[in-house]
Amino acid sequence: MSLLRLRAVLRGPGGLRGPGIPWRIFRSYSSASTKEKANRNVPCERTELLEVLKARAKQLQGSNVPEVTVSKVEVAALDNDKFQEAVVPGPKEKQPLPRAQGDGLARSSTWAKKLQKEMYSQQPKMKQELGSAASQLALEAKGEATPKTKTKKSPKIPKTKAAPAWTQSSGSPHNKPRVVEVKGVEELKRPQKMPKDKSNQQVLQQTIQANLECFLFLQQAEEAERYLLLCHSSPVKRKVLDVGAFNIVMRIWARKGCLNRLDRLFSILETAGLQPNLDSYATALECAGRSQSPPKAILRYLQQLNSSGFHVDELFQKCLFEEDEKEKVLFAIRTVQPNYQLPPPPSPKISKSSLLQDFYSRETMGSYPKLDFSMQELQERFQQQLDMELKNTVTIESVEAAKPLTPQATKARELLGTLRSQWRDAILQALQNSKRSLARPKRMSKYNVLYPYLCLLPDEEYVDIMLQILNDLSPQGESLAVLARELGSKVYDRYIIQRKLRSGQLEKVQQIYESYIQLLAKDSQPKQYLPREYWEKLVAEAGFGPSLNLKSCSWPCVLLMRLGMHMLELLVKAVKVPRNILNRRLESKPIPVLYHVYSFYSNWQVGLIRPHPIFSQLVSNAAETTLTFNSSAMPMLCPPVPWTSPTFGAFVLNDTKLMRFMDDTTHHQLLLEQCPLVNLHPVLDALNQLGNCAWKINQPVLDIIISIFNDKGDEKLDIPPPLSEAPKPPTPPGNSSTWSKSFKHEMFLCKKKAAEMHSLRMDALYKLSIANYVRDKVFWFPHNMDFRGRTYPCPPYFNHLGNDVTRAILLFAEGRPLGPKGLDWLKIHLINLTGLKKKNALQERLEYANEIMEDILDSADHPLTGRKWWMDTDEPWQALACCMEIAKASRSPDPAAYISHFPVHQDGSCNGLQHYAALGRDLSGAASVNLVPCGLPQDVYSAVAQQVEEFRKKDAERGLKIAQVLQGFISRKVVKQTVMTVVYGVTRYGGRLQIEKRLKEIDEFPEEYLWEASHYLVKQVFNSIKEMFSATRDIQNWLTESAKLIAQSGRTVEWVTPLGLPIIQPYYRSRSTVLNCGMQRLSVKTSNSSQKPDTVKQKNAFPPNFIHSLDSTHMMLTALHCLRKGLTFVSVHDCYWTHALTVDVMNQVCRQQFVALHSEKILQDLSEFMLEKYCSSSSSSTEPIAHWQKRLKEQLSNVPSTGEFNLKQVMDSTYFFS
Repeated sequence: MSLLRLRAVLRGPGGLRGPGIPWRIFRSYSSASTKEKANRNVPCERTELLEVLKARAKQLQGSNVPEVTVSKVEVAALDNDKFQEAVVPGPKEKQPLPRAQGDGLARSSTWAKKLQKEMYSQQPKMKQELGSAASQLALEAKGEATPKTKTKKSPKIPKTKAAPAWTQSSGSPHNKPRVVEVKGVEELKRPQKMPKDKSNQQVLQQTIQANLECFLFLQQAEEAERYLLLCHSSPVKRKVLDVGAFNIVMRIWARKGCLNRLDRLFSILETAGLQPNLDSYATALECAGRSQSPPKAILRYLQQLNSSGFHVDELFQKCLFEEDEKEKVLFAIRTVQPNYQLPPPPSPKISKSSLLQDFYSRETMGSYPKLDFSMQELQERFQQQLDMELKNTVTIESVEAAKPLTPQATKARELLGTLRSQWRDAILQALQNSKRSLARPKRMSKYNVLYPYLCLLPDEEYVDIMLQILNDLSPQGESLAVLARELGSKVYDRYIIQRKLRSGQLEKVQQIYESYIQLLAKDSQPKQYLPREYWEKLVAEAGFGPSLNLKSCSWPCVLLMRLGMHMLELLVKAVKVPRNILNRRLESKPIPVLYHVYSFYSNWQVGLIRPHPIFSQLVSNAAETTLTFNSSAMPMLCPPVPWTSPTFGAFVLNDTKLMRFMDDTTHHQLLLEQCPLVNLHPVLDALNQLGNCAWKINQPVLDIIISIFNDKGDEKLDIPPPLSEAPKPPTPPGNSSTWSKSFKHEMFLCKKKAAEMHSLRMDALYKLSIANYVRDKVFWFPHNMDFRGRTYPCPPYFNHLGNDVTRAILLFAEGRPLGPKGLDWLKIHLINLTGLKKKNALQERLEYANEIMEDILDSADHPLTGRKWWMDTDEPWQALACCMEIAKASRSPDPAAYISHFPVHQDGSCNGLQHYAALGRDLSGAASVNLVPCGLPQDVYSAVAQQVEEFRKKDAERGLKIAQVLQGFISRKVVKQTVMTVVYGVTRYGGRLQIEKRLKEIDEFPEEYLWEASHYLVKQVFNSIKEMFSATRDIQNWLTESAKLIAQSGRTVEWVTPLGLPIIQPYYRSRSTVLNCGMQRLSVKTSNSSQKPDTVKQKNAFPPNFIHSLDSTHMMLTALHCLRKGLTFVSVHDCYWTHALTVDVMNQVCRQQFVALHSEKILQDLSEFMLEKYCSSSSSSTEPIAHWQKRLKEQLSNVPSTGEFNLKQVMDSTYFFS
């Protein structure tokens, strides 16, 4: 449920609308009266109903076609072939060609001019349409994304340069279309040839691998071999066939013990010019062991293995096994070598990072800290987590569940229950009919590759997935492309879980986890291991059984979309509701619940699936109080499985990547897999340390928040109000055709505000409901990272990276006594949260807290009825939680002995600039960002504002008009955002917009000078920073220029962090892949590593990404060394959390690690790495060095010089992190 209904929230609080996605008004949980709702929704409902009625009228013109479109894009059959194109006809109006882009958007700036004639044709029959939905995957994977008018293959399609034929046809190969010429659509006139670029080859290769993996999972050996030979006989596909594809088919025959079929594949492999690899020999020996083949056959393969340059031991060291494959290989080898012993597990490698020599030293290693749970308790929690993941989804009570149930809601819920039962049967029937249809391809050369994907799971699971999508759909509908991707991804996720179950991996994980908890449980012996080390030790001791890493099996985007579109079509066709369900006077004819429509946004058009208003009304009336989430969206109920490799860790079953990535960007995953595992140990250990922090809920604060949430919210306190509090749209004057432009704009603003409010409301509802669900539990947040190494909790909705409300309701599950200074740190932390004393010393903040103790205690005792001091702070909810903690501690008999679970934060001071100043040893810059000891905290934003003011005064004296206008308007607030983001690569254009926005907020500032003033100020801010941080600008310019030259040479920018993490910037030029689906054509933009790099993004993003990778390195070093000191530690990027007792220790570690990090030759090492990577040429090479290589070599060698700042001073700087 969560993903679709909260998609807008994930785009950002104000960002309900992504590129081209409409303003959505989600299902309302508001407490508005029926009358209020009715009045408010009149204009909206009229518009929606009009669209649906138009769609219904169009639908009835067809002949028994259950899905409806307002402007249906369909494909005319060309000479009876299934590959089709389409245009949008309408009964009385011209419609644009929907060319979906990204999320299914279609460009149509001059769409009305593009169609010269109106087109009509009869809709084909339902059963003929089903097959066309998924008939072209193999073709599209080859790169023939848009079968326009000319294709390289398929001789039945005439080779013509004329414009394509169009009709409103559902794509039946037997339907004779009316041909209508379309003029002006130039992109469709290009002849369709086989593109030669790497991207299409990569997609085709992935598709073939995925198809064969399907056959392997289904144990369909004959079909797999037939498909492989079909690919082998195709000149195009043969080019992308690799030994991996042959190995998959061999594995199927090996499972069946058919050595003769395997021998045949070996011979075909050699004729294809491919060499068997280790996996090939492992499969052959497994087959020989399974079929108990004679020694002669086994010897033949062992001799071939040796002659290929491999050693038999490598089979067990490098190959991945499933089920009992390892045992069978060993059995075969021992048939001819009875005394053969498995190679001993490799001795654990220790990271050589100079920053972590002490950390990994066995002499200084203490025992791993214990959790406050017994072995039995941890085992029970593991079982609860496993049960949750096996169910795939979790349904929880909403925090609005306490509302009284009305008779109308009871009736609506019963009605929905009955309908859902009927829909389940109807979808199941449609799915089974579809599978029967797809299972009978007319020609094997057009083998319908979607069929096996519909057999991977039990039919009921596909139905569950489709019903979940239906339940989550907002009244405004959702983009077709988004829904298709969502459906395909859900099938893939469940398939991966099934593979893990089938391979025996789960049993092995269960067995190892049972022993692993000895490291963590309080009633077991202390152990001097890190979680990763202990897990690896247990895996090595387990010996046999499946490998814990699955063999790769990713599905390309094209495939996910195809499968999703097919399921979406089934859903649209199958789900119907009686027309008279809410009004018995109407005819009881079944009508579709979902409609395929198009909506316009500016010059763009998006294809939507939208629910009928009857269904939306029914759901609204039912006011259901449960929420359904994927199990991976919930906090874990047991300590996470430790990360031991880029593909294994975090959840028990749910597939989680170590590094988050953009769609179809796989280069960084390959980089991680190629990187020696020992180099990744520090990063893996840091992620495990963050994930092993146990949490619990601050129940008193949660209860207060829920009470305000259910009582119309409070925007000032960041509790979003319900839609009943949204501004009421004006009463529409008569017919919509008479509405004025200003009235329409006012209507739009009301809708926009309502959509934003509901987006925020749903975000809060999800967070509070999850928190309420785990209110009596201890839970964990497994972590992973982005491509720069910045860490994030895996559960997306509720975690400590959230807003003030979320952070206020989280406590460490482990409690520690406050100690002698703990209460003081709580008070200082409270004043930090208020934002009242930023420029004051810590001692002054403590004194201020003691002065206002009455207000603090009043806030704790009477949060909603007292003086409410806590409400007027920067972070009100965290301030309230801190007031309550201070009250409890100060009232305890001995505050130093009081057990506190409260996290205390220490924030970096403009952390990006701190790293730049340290890199450049910039003396003035270092002083501005608190790297130098000082009695008071330095404020870099005020310093820049002061410098800008000096420039302004000089210009004003010289008579510059805009400098005179700006007198009295230059403040810290005006320049802060620009100063903060300069370090992260903001351009002058972006900086000007930021400053203009701040100036607009000043009522007295003359509006006519906004542009000129912001243009002048951004220039002065950049000049000020250049003057104050001279070394910083030099380094930034050096990084930018280096990245520009690298990208212009056609390479992507790569580097390695000081902790050994390889990083690659995933910015490539995007290209569109057009999918011809039964409902509409989708042009999906993808950018992946087979494309050329995006030069501008590579250049502009390198400086901020490089600095992010350094702040991530500093955080990881701090996390690991805090572990050695026995601290609880978590971070929100450059904000570090620990217990009040250990703040001083954490501060010391944090400073030590910053000094250690910047004592490394960071820029010099970067220069040497890049020179080696981009400029080195082999000594034997006789080719002249290219001009770009000379320029790049010169640029990279010219490392910026550094200043005189002494890094050691950071150790004594109180306000470095404070």
